[in-house]
Amino acid sequence: MEETVYREHGIYLDNTATTRMSEGVKSAMDPYLTEQFGNASTVYSYGEAAKNAIETARETIAASLDAKPSEIYFTAGGSESDNWAIKCIAGEYKKTGNHIITSRIEHHAVLNSCEYLQKLGYRVTYLDVDETGILEPEKIQAAITPQTTLISVMFGNNEVGTIEPIGQIGALAREKQILFHTDAVQAYAQIPISVRHYPIDLLSASAHKFHGPKGVGFLYIREGVRIPSFIHGGAQERGKRAGTENVPGIVGMGKAVEEAFANMNLRIRRETMLRNYLIEKILHEIPDSRLNGHRTKRLPGNTSFSFKNIDGASLLILLEEDNICASGGSACNTGEARISYVIEALGVPADYAPGTIRMTLSGDTTRTEIDTAVLSLKRNIARLRGK
Repeated sequence: MEETVYREHGIYLDNTATTRMSEGVKSAMDPYLTEQFGNASTVYSYGEAAKNAIETARETIAASLDAKPSEIYFTAGGSESDNWAIKCIAGEYKKTGNHIITSRIEHHAVLNSCEYLQKLGYRVTYLDVDETGILEPEKIQAAITPQTTLISVMFGNNEVGTIEPIGQIGALAREKQILFHTDAVQAYAQIPISVRHYPIDLLSASAHKFHGPKGVGFLYIREGVRIPSFIHGGAQERGKRAGTENVPGIVGMGKAVEEAFANMNLRIRRETMLRNYLIEKILHEIPDSRLNGHRTKRLPGNTSFSFKNIDGASLLILLEEDNICASGGSACNTGEARISYVIEALGVPADYAPGTIRMTLSGDTTRTEIDTAVLSLKRNIARLRGK
C-alpha cells in the first residue's frame, strides 16, 4: 500500500500555492546558513565560497533552460521578476512605443504592473482567452500596433493549468521585433522549457514552486535585450539587481533545479497519470461537476473543478476538517470574497463558478491520497447540496 507522505499534516493538494522544500535542498542550504555565511561581494575566502556557490547555481539554472549563465539574474521571486520585466522594458523602450499586450488571466504581478503603467500613460491591451484558457495567437497579431514594445503571456496558468501556445506567440513577437516576456512561475521545472527552442526574451521563475525555498527566484534576460536595473544600490548581479545576495536561497534553488530536472520525464508521466485519474474520478463520480482549463494542454499536476450550486469556501472548510488542503484558486487572492477573474474569463456558468476549487499535485502525491480526497469531496458536496 502507498504511504501518505503528509500523513501527520493531512493530504496536501495545493502544490501550485507552494511546495514542500525537499530534504536535499535543505541539506544544500544548511552550510550557507551557518559556517559558510560570507558575503559574495567580499574578496576573502568566506566571500569567495559564497560567490562560487552562487555561480554554480546560476550555471545549473542556465543549463536547464538552454541559456547562458550571463542571462540569469537572481531575484526575490516571481513577482519581482515580473515587475522588473514589465516595468523596466516599458520604460527602456518608451521612445519606440508605449503599447503592451497581455491576457486577462495573467498573475496579478503582471496585471497590476500593467495597471501601474497605464496610470503613467502607457496603453495596455488585455486579450480574452477561450473557454479552455487558451490565448489564440491570432488575437495577439490583431492587437499589435506600431507602438507595441512588449507582449507578456504566462506559460501555464496558475489557477486552471492551461498551457499557452508560447512557441507561436514568441515567434510572432520575434517576427514583429517585439520583446516577449513569459511568466513561467508555474511551468518552469514542471515541464521542459528551452529558450533556444521557444523565442522567449524574458522569463520569470520562483523556487518555492518546485520544492525550493521561498523568497528567491530569477529572471532570464536574453543576451542583447536592453533592460535597466529595477533595484538600485550596489553592483550585484552585474549591476542589474542591487542588494546582498540571498546565498542560501540561491543555493537551495540551484539544488531544487538539479533535482527537478534529474527525473523530470518520469515525474511528468506519473503526475499526468495521477492528474487524469483524479479528473476522471471527479467527473464520473460527482454529479454536476466540470473541469476548468484545457483537458490535455495543461500542467501535469494541475486540476481545477467547479461544482454546480456549491459554495467553494464552505467546501474548502469541510475538506480541511478532513485534513485535506486545497484552494479556491490563486493563493495570492486568499480572502477575496468574489469569483476568480480567471474563472470569469473562461466563462464558467454562474451556477458553477462559486463552487470552484483547485487541487494540485506534486511528485509526492499518491493514488491513495487522491482516492481519499475524492471520497471527502463526494460526501461534503452531497452534504452541502442537502442530499
